[in-house]
Amino acid sequence: SAMLAGCRRALPAALSRALRARAAGPGRRAVSTSWCPVGAAFDAKQQQQPPPRGSAAGRETGLFGVPELSCPEGFQEAQDKALQESERLVQKACSTPPGPETVMIFDQLSDALCRVADLADFVKIAHPDFAFREAAEEACRNIGTMVEKLNTDVELCQSLRRLLADEVVMSSLDPETRRVAELFMFDFEISGIHLDEEKRKKAVSLNVRILDLCNEFLTGAHLPNKIDKNVLPEHIRYNFTAEGNYLQVAGLHADCPDDLVREAAYKIFLYPSTEQLSRLEELLASRNSLAQLVGYDTFAHRALQGTMAKTPETVTQFLEKLSDQLSKRTQKDFEMMTKMKMKLNPQNSKLMPWDHPYYSGALRAERYNIDPGLYCPFFSLGACMEGLNSLFSQLLGISLYAEQTQRGEVWSEDVRKLAVVHETEGLLGYIYCDFFQRPDKPHQDCHFTVRGGRLRENGEYQLPVVVLMLSLPHSTRSAPTLLSPGMMENLFHEMGHAMHSMLGRTRYQHVTGTRCPTDFAEVPSILMEYFANDYRVVNQFARHYKTGQPLPKNMVSRLCESKKVCAAADMQLQVFYAALDQIYHGKHPLKKSTTEILKETQEKFYGLPYVPNTAWQLRFSHLVGYGAKYYSYLMSRAVASMVWKQCFAQDPFDRAMGERYRREMLAHGGGKEPILMVQGMLQKSPSVEDFVDALVSDLDQDFETFIMDS
Repeated sequence: SAMLAGCRRALPAALSRALRARAAGPGRRAVSTSWCPVGAAFDAKQQQQPPPRGSAAGRETGLFGVPELSCPEGFQEAQDKALQESERLVQKACSTPPGPETVMIFDQLSDALCRVADLADFVKIAHPDFAFREAAEEACRNIGTMVEKLNTDVELCQSLRRLLADEVVMSSLDPETRRVAELFMFDFEISGIHLDEEKRKKAVSLNVRILDLCNEFLTGAHLPNKIDKNVLPEHIRYNFTAEGNYLQVAGLHADCPDDLVREAAYKIFLYPSTEQLSRLEELLASRNSLAQLVGYDTFAHRALQGTMAKTPETVTQFLEKLSDQLSKRTQKDFEMMTKMKMKLNPQNSKLMPWDHPYYSGALRAERYNIDPGLYCPFFSLGACMEGLNSLFSQLLGISLYAEQTQRGEVWSEDVRKLAVVHETEGLLGYIYCDFFQRPDKPHQDCHFTVRGGRLRENGEYQLPVVVLMLSLPHSTRSAPTLLSPGMMENLFHEMGHAMHSMLGRTRYQHVTGTRCPTDFAEVPSILMEYFANDYRVVNQFARHYKTGQPLPKNMVSRLCESKKVCAAADMQLQVFYAALDQIYHGKHPLKKSTTEILKETQEKFYGLPYVPNTAWQLRFSHLVGYGAKYYSYLMSRAVASMVWKQCFAQDPFDRAMGERYRREMLAHGGGKEPILMVQGMLQKSPSVEDFVDALVSDLDQDFETFIMDS
């Protein structure tokens, strides 16, 4: 469920999968005169021209075109409107006889709160103005309080229960409406609404405590550790920040070529904090208590309800089979890294956990000349955007156009607004591209739903609005913004999420676009990485920004093959993290301490030795957002790999396959069971073995490239 960051209590479904803001949008329309080609908009200087007097773009508006949000105080007004509307809808839901209208009212209720909550969720982390960030944070809190109230509204829940209990009405509903009704009830029950009053109060207080523990754990996971500077040899001290007689260690320094620096960073940064240890133990125990209180064996059983994997047993089977298939390859990778370490450091050649990221990178660089500086000139941002535009046009009949923004609509002058337009269906939605670095901007590439699509009461479709956030360098006087291969792949990945949002045109915003189970949500984005690594696709847009020369084919092949160096060991590490996450959220009380479990799991699923007096799990921040679901990325990659090989590897521009992909996988958002969407696309039901085979076959070297490079 896409819950509110500021109020991640157990939400009624009216919010949980949905909480992403929306304001009513215009209907379809033909190509606008204010649209211009997408590539030009990004390779032009990042400076907005003042719009002509009297033009539409000359009018004042608020953030995302929401009039109230022209100033921070507008959040209060927008929030008050949303709360009033939600109270009206609650009364309406309680007085409406069971029928499809009940589901529609619940979705409107969700929409009313999301209209503010999701927009605020984005603004509170990304707006450069502190006053806006603070007002957005406050709005998140207040909507959260309303969520708490709805969570425990027995009468509201009864109106949904009456519908679900009416077999005649339920059998007359279409599958999407039925699924959405069940999702709403599922989220209600997670909050313990079906329990007696005493247990319900306990569920609410557990939810409140879990939220606080999550926030505390996240903060603790990123805090630096301090050490007396005299403990470290003088020649490596400069690598760390000095603070009086202490040195601050704020990370693992995984890319540092000095083995001793990496070893010191690993042992100091991962030294256990007793406060963080007790936070983690209480968080895991509280999650387990809540899950059992509302009727599940473990937290993992609760978290996996409705996912592609469905049960913790399936996840464990997937991880164990994958680990077995990887083990020989992983050993070979570790042997290669050990040889390299021996060559560079003969006195101390035993491979340790702090060596893996560094030596796998060093092996890639040695075997393939993939200096990013050689690639960047071919990947100007404008060229990459034109490449995406061309790909979407051929596969899906969709074009991206840059649209002039109104004053006050964007939070930074370098944000670009793209209109997503289908050749026959017209305007599908908007993507705001917040691509460039600025002070205080979070350094993370991510996709935010700001408004989900839904069929409105008047028959018009509410257009989806999303933000893509990257941290790209600005253009300079002499060159446009140039992307490294990694940045280009990330752009394609995030654009995969955006297309899911644009094309997941569901009737209900509760299941629109990326509002789907976690282990399916990454499929469209990872699939885009396969397109980004295919020469036929890259060759359409990669041109040297000065000479216009195309990127040579062998450079693309080298780049793709370099990613397979030590890829088995890298994947094995992910399997270890996913297995640890499953055990922590499995049967309680845990048989051993979290550190002893870490040591055992590391030996079974990874292979490099556990380092005494370290506790990596206390830095495992994904335990907060991906509790019991860390496996999702591996399973999504397996599905994306199968879809690529079966449907697009032969012809990445196959329009018939593009349409099938839209129809079977993107169009339903979360309104259809994920495994049914995968079956529709692959025309078979994949087994755990199929998932494992797909991941392992991606590790094989491409013979043609091997010969060419030799």
